[in-house]
Amino acid sequence: MTNLSTRTLPLTALLALTTAAFVTVLTEALPAGVLPGMSAGLGVGEAAAGQAVTVYALGTALTAIPLSAATAAWSRKRLLLTGIAGFAVANTVTTLSSDYALTMVARFVAGVAAGVVWALLAGYARRLVPDNPGKAIAIVMAGIPLALSLGIPAGTFLGGLLGWRSAFGVMSAIAAVLLAWIAAAVPGRPGQATGRTPVLRTLAVPGVVPVLAVTLVFVLAHTVLYTYIATFLAHAGMGDAVDVVLLVFGLASMAGIGIVGARIDRALRTLTVLSTLGVAVAATLLAVFAGSPALVYVAVALWGLGWGGVPTLLQTAAGNAGGEAADNAQAMLVTLWNAAMAAGGVAGGVLLDAAGPASFPWTLLVLLLPVLAVVLGARRHGFPGKS
Repeated sequence: MTNLSTRTLPLTALLALTTAAFVTVLTEALPAGVLPGMSAGLGVGEAAAGQAVTVYALGTALTAIPLSAATAAWSRKRLLLTGIAGFAVANTVTTLSSDYALTMVARFVAGVAAGVVWALLAGYARRLVPDNPGKAIAIVMAGIPLALSLGIPAGTFLGGLLGWRSAFGVMSAIAAVLLAWIAAAVPGRPGQATGRTPVLRTLAVPGVVPVLAVTLVFVLAHTVLYTYIATFLAHAGMGDAVDVVLLVFGLASMAGIGIVGARIDRALRTLTVLSTLGVAVAATLLAVFAGSPALVYVAVALWGLGWGGVPTLLQTAAGNAGGEAADNAQAMLVTLWNAAMAAGGVAGGVLLDAAGPASFPWTLLVLLLPVLAVVLGARRHGFPGKS
């Protein structure tokens, strides 16, 4: 058997990295769940308070690549601890601040911490389990759907019960506990003291550009619809079912990442094609049958099933393609991922004004066509078949 059983994996260390991914995603998205209270607490409108998400993404996009280059020689454990400490500090300041400008600075710092953490998580997982890197990355990336399906609803509930500051306070406490967990349980791994490939030269490594192109367009396509899912559901007459729909999406995403984790080290190309096709079929169902609640739930479940493993697939593909320049490739992926998220929100707003919410699933479907073409075309490098 080539597969490692979970009993042979360093689960304590991997789950610490999973929690780091969870903290990163939840810190980014939490303002959306507590926006009214945050707006009132800072004395600004909801649109201004919503920029807490934008500023965070900007911090990640602007700093992931330069920080990855600047910290190449750092111990991976030291760098991870620094990133998590950044979350602890930023969330503590957000908890205590009543000044809008200071809060935005804290959010930018949190975004910088996210750039540090995201750029090293997949590579760290690969180094902990070199024989089954895809399975290790899948375990770590499970923190993403966990944050979206469980963390955000829990944070929103806590914010409504005890106030929005309490939600960020809990995030600070989780980061503090995580620091101790990482210090005690995660083995150290060295950085690259010499011989690191220059960042831009990484683009010349075969396979890196196709993976980055797929990342940019796939994340853009997904974000256009996901950002405005409540608006789309209201258009479909399901405005009161947003929480249930998101729960279905989150649970299906967990199933998707489980399937990917079990097979990724032997079938990355096939899984990427199937994920793309699954999301495309879901988009088609939402576009054509939005008037049927039952089919909307089927489509959302298929969407989550297809999307859930995408972060793992793309992180693994980037690391495989990058080779000795894997850390550079990961940093570029993080930058493009956040750029695509920001662009997806903007593009969705433009589409909403120009064509209405019915255009969202059609846009998702159209954007997935070049994604599928690139994946199918990158047979030798990027998304190779079995050697």
